[in-house]
Amino acid sequence: MDLFCCESESVTKFSEDSVLLEDSRVFENLLQIEDRYVLSSCYFKCLQTDLKPYMRTIVAEWMQEVCEEERCQDEVFPLAVNCLDRFLSLVRVQKSQLQLLGAVCLFLASKLRQSRPLTAERLCLYSDHSITVSQLISWELLVLNTLKWDLSAITPFDFLGHILRRLPIFREMDLVKRHAHTFIGLCTTDVKFSMYPPSTIAAASIGAAIQGLRARLDIQWSSPSELLSKLQAITGIERDCLRACWEQIEETIVSRIAAATRASLNSLGLSTNHKLAEQEMGSLGIIQAENPPDVQDVLF
Repeated sequence: MDLFCCESESVTKFSEDSVLLEDSRVFENLLQIEDRYVLSSCYFKCLQTDLKPYMRTIVAEWMQEVCEEERCQDEVFPLAVNCLDRFLSLVRVQKSQLQLLGAVCLFLASKLRQSRPLTAERLCLYSDHSITVSQLISWELLVLNTLKWDLSAITPFDFLGHILRRLPIFREMDLVKRHAHTFIGLCTTDVKFSMYPPSTIAAASIGAAIQGLRARLDIQWSSPSELLSKLQAITGIERDCLRACWEQIEETIVSRIAAATRASLNSLGLSTNHKLAEQEMGSLGIIQAENPPDVQDVLF
């Protein structure tokens, strides 16, 4: 009998374990250890004098595009950004090194959270070869040593399934989950959410998703306040903190939609400054190029 070995190019996605999701001990352990990986202060004010918040947003959006292009596991992107933020809170870097740091964090996160990690060569390609493989390997060791090899950070995706399982939305769970995924990605790219605990971002994203889908779903809550109370009871998060994060998510969504609409109108020729419109659309991640653009072109 002949034996054949076939290699598949498809990406293997893991499925959620219902036993773990329904075990309250797992959920409680996540809540207890999540604070270890949350920023305690904004590093732009005290350490990163050469960087500005918009630069971090540009690099985070580039990292998200790479993950989408490579069809990475959902957890890779927020874990990579968490590593990026934790490193930036400890070590001063120049803006010319920011994309390199982002690539290294993607490199490490993919090794932890998926069966087929990103390759150094592919990451260099996505940077338009503004970084080299030797730089990537060298900085990989630097990031590992700086973070004391502790990369197993908790992300909002770790809480998503646990919270959804404890809400009475069984038939609509997949739809709510898809919208919450989008909102978590939005929060990950925006630096103002970097100091919120992952459980807060996950719960607020679910609340915003359900609230936005009320007209399409058979929702059992009479008001957002009732839903907020239910999420608070599940997670133990302070009500004011959860509400603040929820409101910020909704404000960010509105501002992104408005900016995307303006950029789309400009791209149709309603503005003479076409180059500005293209830059704005690119910064919002509206244009999904075959290869994500080089961040260096935007930062300099």
